[in-house]
Amino acid sequence: MVKDSAAELPSTGYLRLSAVRRFIPVAASTWWAGCKSGRFPAPVKLGPRTTAWRVEDIRALIESLSGH
Repeated sequence: MVKDSAAELPSTGYLRLSAVRRFIPVAASTWWAGCKSGRFPAPVKLGPRTTAWRVEDIRALIESLSGH
């Protein structure tokens, strides 16, 4: 399920959904459903129309999905 290596992620910061989906190739609706159910990390609101995810949370998810 994991597409690219977590080594390509920045060490800290935030990723928008389009960037997250390069590493975890699922449909946007699947991603949002996973966030709601707790399977995927919770989003962070950076502004009224800006949502992102912590790089650390995405890295941990990638590692758990790849079995490392």
